[in-house]
Amino acid sequence: MGAAPMTGHARCDIAVIGAGVIGLTVALRLAQDGHEVVLLDPAMPGSGASYGNAGTIADYAVMPVGTPDVLRNLPSLLFNRNSPLSIRRGALASLAPWLLRFAVQSLPAAAARNAAAIAALLALARPAWEDLAADIGAPESLQRRGCLYLYETSAACRAAAADMARRRALGIAVELISPSEIAAMEPMLPPLDGGAAFFPQAVFLDDPGKMMLMLTGAVQAAGVRHLQRAADVLERVVDGVTILAQGTRLHARRVVLAAGAHSRGLARQAGDRVPLDTERGYHVEWDMRLPLLSRPACPAARGFYLCPMSGRLRAAGTVELGGLAAPASPHRIAQLIKGARDMFPHLGEPDRDWMGFRPSMPDSLPVIGPSRAGAEVIHAFGHGHIGLTLAPVTARIVADLVAGRMPEVDLAPCLPSRF
Repeated sequence: MGAAPMTGHARCDIAVIGAGVIGLTVALRLAQDGHEVVLLDPAMPGSGASYGNAGTIADYAVMPVGTPDVLRNLPSLLFNRNSPLSIRRGALASLAPWLLRFAVQSLPAAAARNAAAIAALLALARPAWEDLAADIGAPESLQRRGCLYLYETSAACRAAAADMARRRALGIAVELISPSEIAAMEPMLPPLDGGAAFFPQAVFLDDPGKMMLMLTGAVQAAGVRHLQRAADVLERVVDGVTILAQGTRLHARRVVLAAGAHSRGLARQAGDRVPLDTERGYHVEWDMRLPLLSRPACPAARGFYLCPMSGRLRAAGTVELGGLAAPASPHRIAQLIKGARDMFPHLGEPDRDWMGFRPSMPDSLPVIGPSRAGAEVIHAFGHGHIGLTLAPVTARIVADLVAGRMPEVDLAPCLPSRF
């Protein structure tokens, strides 16, 4: 990607802070609309959670993390080291305000409202990704073979029926299939007594890292410059926003804040207090010539995905609330390895592991829209588990806001002013 000037002063039309999948797609869309765009990020574009995810374009993921069922089991979930939703004990005090908001958002009326708002966004995801993949010359990277939620007992499958009914009511195509049907679809899986939920319209990426490289190349070809520095200070001025970035002063007419889990402090400088906190996500990978699966499969009770990717199997997922500073948890990595081996006992030691950060909101809805202090700053962060899925949707919304057009979805549930 072209380097922005390293002098003490620089100017641009729009600065996009954050070069993950959200920032990259926003920058590409704005550059295609004719704007001069600079990306600010100290890391390489498309790294972090944009690379390390499960690869699913999860338009079926309409349920928020916080639901009445989760609320009923919240203490045991949070303090069980083996739970798919857990908390680092040392982070409990700092997380207490977020957890209180999360509990409120898990009440029945709030959870139903949040699910409807998430579903409205996700309904746009698959066509938006198909357009983006075609635009950057990567249509073959989208695999159209659906996704599975696996239930290891018949009781778990019966309990999931109500959840699937709620998803159908929100427009999601899903089929409950038998153990024999699973065996026909995925013969390498062990026998499962419960069956599965099959989302036939779901698509996934066979290599998220490769997609990020292709997206980065398209952004570069569109003329976007990358200033490989961290944005430290935002300051509104008469004709826009000044960003101080590790000794460089960048003046932009507008700023899009898309810094993922690192967005809270900058949002506060822009005039918005948002209850953003950090989920720490993990993956482990086994290299292999032939995949063990033909589509992503999530053992639902364990909270992670088994993902067939180009030349490897990736086990990715779980939720660990624990902030940005603490090191990776060997226990969480071990749990992923154990879960994968429970499905595929012949797996040896993994070839690599990874930990990254997801920006997590108590209501599971992203923050998208203009700052309360003025539309010179537009927020585009907080997507949680669906950042990859919603990247091109978010880019369209931001481009509409910049152009003064009405976005194609109601933004009220996502605005920073909701807090």
